[in-house]
Amino acid sequence: MLANGRPSRDERRPAFCPVECGRCGAAVLAAKFSPQHTSVQWTAASVRACAEFSVAAALGRPSALVEGCGSLRDSIDAAVAAGRLEVSSPVEVTPP
Repeated sequence: MLANGRPSRDERRPAFCPVECGRCGAAVLAAKFSPQHTSVQWTAASVRACAEFSVAAALGRPSALVEGCGSLRDSIDAAVAAGRLEVSSPVEVTPP
């Protein structure tokens, strides 16, 4: 809450860090905005390397329709637990 009684906006500045999947070695950039919200930047090479995306591709599903990779999610959680990937802190922004 700001001094004028107006609520402050919560804007997170992502800190993208490289994370490698412990199952297949696919390398992505990941940022955590909260314990529940993760942003992952995939490259064409990481999609090709991903075991779970490869299965979907073999079944004829486009990668855009694959919800994600459970193995990578576990690797991101492990990176957070080990302190290699931090949850982005909120930044107070004064509304106009």
